[in-house]
Amino acid sequence: MLAAATAGCGGRQHAGEPAPTTPLPTAGLAAQQVSVLPLALLAAEDSLHWQTLLADRRAALAQADSVIGTLLTARTPEVTWVLPAELRRAAHRAPGIAPDPDRMGTAVLRAPGMELVPDPLRGELRTLVALGGNGGRYALVPAALVYRRTGGQADRRSGDVQKGVTGDVGAQHAAPLHVAVAELSIVMVDVRTGRIGFRTVARGEGDDPWSALTRAVKSLTPGLP
Repeated sequence: MLAAATAGCGGRQHAGEPAPTTPLPTAGLAAQQVSVLPLALLAAEDSLHWQTLLADRRAALAQADSVIGTLLTARTPEVTWVLPAELRRAAHRAPGIAPDPDRMGTAVLRAPGMELVPDPLRGELRTLVALGGNGGRYALVPAALVYRRTGGQADRRSGDVQKGVTGDVGAQHAAPLHVAVAELSIVMVDVRTGRIGFRTVARGEGDDPWSALTRAVKSLTPGLP
């Protein structure tokens, strides 16, 4: 079911041109519970000067999880998404049995050619989904979120949208507000077999991390505003 979606994203691309985002295969997941793992890897190019915005790694990862979970729930209600907070609660209820969802090494799944989840991650996913996802079969894993500078600049002064972020308003007005593309590497895993049945990179542009991520996640469900 999910393998067919993966096969559809292998069209011929021009050299250097990123592959288009493949929509989530929600039709095949309707009325099923799908666990959503927390994001573990977030990085941004230094040229974006977002070090202050993303300085608190834990807070940045939590914000990314919130954006992803909110949009998935709102835009694909046909799927019952089990979000990271519920997975964490399930893990806390079963200490010594369930893995910590935030320390599972899921970022390894961003490797483009990987088709089978390696152990011990494979077993950990199976256990966590069984406990937190009420026996669901699939896990959606945001494996990595990377921000890259596009070369353009936003159409607004940085002080208008980032005032108070660094405490130096004058410097903010002087500094250009760069546009970035958010690249969200995301996979769907059949936890019973360990196979990755769906993989794509969702992309979206914005002049701050969360507007770019919002557009990236929305690209997974085209046809909606």
